Amino acid sequence: MISLPHIGFITPASKRFLSQNKRLLLPLFILTCLAIPQLREITMTALSDAFFQVSVFVAATLLIYYYAIEHLPQLELSYLSAKSPILEISFAAVLGALPGCGGAIIVVTQFTKGQASFGAIVAVLTATMGDAAFLLLATRPTEGLLIMGIGLVVGTFSGLLVNTIHKKDFLRPTAQEQKHQIKILSTNIIKISRPVWMVAIIPSLIIAFLIAFNVDFSQFGSSTSTVITLFGALMALFIVSIWALSSRGESYQEVTSEDDACNPPSKIIKVLQDTHFVTAWVVASFMLFEILVNIAGLDLKTWFVHYAYLAPLIAVLIGFLPGCGPQIIVTTLYIQGIIPFSALAGNAISNDGDALFPAIAMAPKAAVIATLYTSIPALIVGYGLYFFAEI
Repeated sequence: MISLPHIGFITPASKRFLSQNKRLLLPLFILTCLAIPQLREITMTALSDAFFQVSVFVAATLLIYYYAIEHLPQLELSYLSAKSPILEISFAAVLGALPGCGGAIIVVTQFTKGQASFGAIVAVLTATMGDAAFLLLATRPTEGLLIMGIGLVVGTFSGLLVNTIHKKDFLRPTAQEQKHQIKILSTNIIKISRPVWMVAIIPSLIIAFLIAFNVDFSQFGSSTSTVITLFGALMALFIVSIWALSSRGESYQEVTSEDDACNPPSKIIKVLQDTHFVTAWVVASFMLFEILVNIAGLDLKTWFVHYAYLAPLIAVLIGFLPGCGPQIIVTTLYIQGIIPFSALAGNAISNDGDALFPAIAMAPKAAVIATLYTSIPALIVGYGLYFFAEI
């Protein structure tokens, strides 16, 4: 269990936690930028934009989503497979197309238990976009639904094709390899943010919608825009800090994947965990973009225009990285108009989100082969869209 160290007394365990937690690098980096006069304004703007343009809408989307799926049954794929192999693969693709990584993790778990085929693994990993789907749906709902549809179709076709090539139990792990269990930890840090969100969510949603509709805040007073930017920046910094303290942050997985489920389970806490995770990676990408453009003078948009043919390939390769963090950066670049839709589609198909972590732990050979298989339709769709729709 992770808890705040006592004020005025830091235990050796707390020192070790603070020194080894790689997540803390992000809030420390933000504070450093705020302390530098040349970077303070762009940092404040990036933080405020991340909160009002992303965090608020992601929180609202997640809240609706988790309450909506609460009453949806989690069907056993073994039953569907017995009824119809096509039905099993199709439902696996549907679970993958759902925002987040929960559906994909369900299929991975059922595969290791002998209840799903290898084709189902390929289908769900091809269809899933992970937590980046929440970001896309919250900011670009039309494109988000289109990506989900593409993933569903491509995932179903890929899974069926793989099952015609391999047997259903291809690379299924042995009983010895099935010992891995997904951790469920209790954490107190995340609970600190709950009352803050309860107070801030309604006014933040109002401000976010006004910003989305390009309302001129100067009509409400000359200092209104400054106050709103300051509030958004403080909220983003608070969220990033809570995210950084919510995990040990020692491994790559703990930095790039969403936090472990809380105990006892809570939809509100899950919404906050996922919102904080998405926000942290969006803030990181916003900050990186602003510094590269304003300080280093690198025009990423122009670079991708000149080398547009590389964008889908780069996005597909990034999709190989486990976890949703790198994929959120790709989605953020698309939202900012830096990379084309073809690159986003290629990344959405190739990336496996957080589901790749339990897949590697429970069935490493199947995880590697399935990931390699997803790269084939990812490249076909990415470059198909590039050559036939964007040139």
